[in-house]
Amino acid sequence: MEFGLTEEQEQIREEVKRFAENEIVPAAEEYDVDEKFPHDIVDKAAEMGLVGSSIPMEYGGAGYSTLETVLIAEELFSYDPGIALSIMACSFGTEAIQEFGTEDQKERFLEPVAMGEKISGAAISEPDTGSDVSSVSTRAEKDGDEWVVNGNKMWITNGTVGDFFVMLCKTNPDAEGRYNGFSQIVVESDRDGFSADKITGKMGIRASDTAELILDDVRVPEENLIGTRDAAFMQQMQFFDATRTGVAAQGVGIAKGALREALEYAQDREQFGQPISEFQAIQHKLADIATETEAARNLTYKAAWNVDQGNDITKLASMAKEYASRVAVDATNEAVQIHGGAGYVNDFPVERLYRDSKITQIYEGTTEIQKNIIARELLGKGF
Repeated sequence: MEFGLTEEQEQIREEVKRFAENEIVPAAEEYDVDEKFPHDIVDKAAEMGLVGSSIPMEYGGAGYSTLETVLIAEELFSYDPGIALSIMACSFGTEAIQEFGTEDQKERFLEPVAMGEKISGAAISEPDTGSDVSSVSTRAEKDGDEWVVNGNKMWITNGTVGDFFVMLCKTNPDAEGRYNGFSQIVVESDRDGFSADKITGKMGIRASDTAELILDDVRVPEENLIGTRDAAFMQQMQFFDATRTGVAAQGVGIAKGALREALEYAQDREQFGQPISEFQAIQHKLADIATETEAARNLTYKAAWNVDQGNDITKLASMAKEYASRVAVDATNEAVQIHGGAGYVNDFPVERLYRDSKITQIYEGTTEIQKNIIARELLGKGF
């Protein structure tokens, strides 16, 4: 079994690291405190090919594999999850267009995202619909050669900065079966009847834009339908293996950042006449963080590699997501403890990493949902 990365992959990691140190680190606290979207940093990331990194080269993207995208996410999230998510999320929703879109749709929607000219989003969750995706109530009705969309979406990344959203809608309320009758439709944010209300006061990832979307008789052309009408639920489900692996990479990155900060602080901070890194209690904390981070990394890389091979990894993706997010929360908790009182204020990055880590246990399927999936797969297919 080969565990090494290629020379090109190592180079990608190093370039992302330099970008993060030069562009993200100096601005991270400002964007977190002000809760503002880092447009300037996102523009620079686009120039490097970090925006829409998985979009194929023929549509302006870098064409990176899932594993390579995971490497990018890990490195960016180790420095600041809020800005990292702002960069990585600029292409949310485009996976559906890549897989099911027409050539016209790919040219209209993928190329501008890959070039950093537009920001996309995925609009699934609603005020009363989170983990239970099949309860989506936003409606899209056909009227001539247009779709008329009504409803509202909640917790939508890029809600007030996005140019278009791939929206999961109910298009056939009379369809038999819980998972039938849904479609994915591209809704541009400049359409009449579209509005977005920014959500502030978030615990973490505060640089990343989050909003509620309100759709009041929003009309979009029929050619904005992605894939097969009324079959979008199952289309959407197949992307969760990749997206949950992506969140696992976020968790690994946050834990990596926590370890980096804790190591530096423990070697600089002195008590009782010596660096606190000389105390066994601190050494054990560092050892635990490092070991758990490495275990999460290997699980995540394995999941990413299997996604690239086209394998069915529903169980593995949920394992990676659940475990890496748990490690992120535990690692940042211990990193704050190592910093003591200094870790309780935003003078050091660990305070921000601690707040940011929690979301990895919530979005793209909560910890509880991941455990349900793992158990279901075990009971249905065995170990």
